[in-house]
Amino acid sequence: MNSEFEGSPRSWPPLGLPIGSVRALLTIIVMGVVITRLARGLAVEALWIQTLLIALAHYFTTRRFVSLPPDVMARLEQEGVIEHERHPLFLPRNSIRTLIILAFAGLTVFLYQEGRLWKEAQARALLGVVFAYLLGAFARNVNGWFIRRRVTPPTGTWGDIKALTVLIVLILAAIPQFFDNNLGLPPEFHQIALGMMLFYYGSR
Repeated sequence: MNSEFEGSPRSWPPLGLPIGSVRALLTIIVMGVVITRLARGLAVEALWIQTLLIALAHYFTTRRFVSLPPDVMARLEQEGVIEHERHPLFLPRNSIRTLIILAFAGLTVFLYQEGRLWKEAQARALLGVVFAYLLGAFARNVNGWFIRRRVTPPTGTWGDIKALTVLIVLILAAIPQFFDNNLGLPPEFHQIALGMMLFYYGSR
């Protein structure tokens, strides 16, 4: 009797590599294009940036919604119930995430040393939203660490305040786009609003 997953990526990983390896390579390529062009002072097409942000969302978003004991997780992965995505490209766990963070940190340092960090609007805007999202993901992990150890009891108050704040700020930034009226807000306000939204996405 054929397995339910026969012929699927769960039983046949693409190119025979660990599951997640192709996505890792695609992310690295897109990130390389964006970072290289920004470092050279060249414009980056919006489609490349949008694709990069989608790829980052994949790597810094929690994909498993329950915490399972290691032995249970290993058994479920072996049975093909859940995917084994911990070691793409045969690298240690979280290697790709670390590479992404180091690459953008390196670009930031390079542009700062070149005196271009605050002068180039596209680089500044992209780095702003990327680090806002990464900061949100980091905050989520720290919050999860405290909750798992019961250092602080789970509460919805902080989540409600965060959600309401982001909604208000984003609505204020969206109104000028609808009615062509900046409401006296500074030009950078929409960048701040979008950065806050990405922080919220990362922290969820």
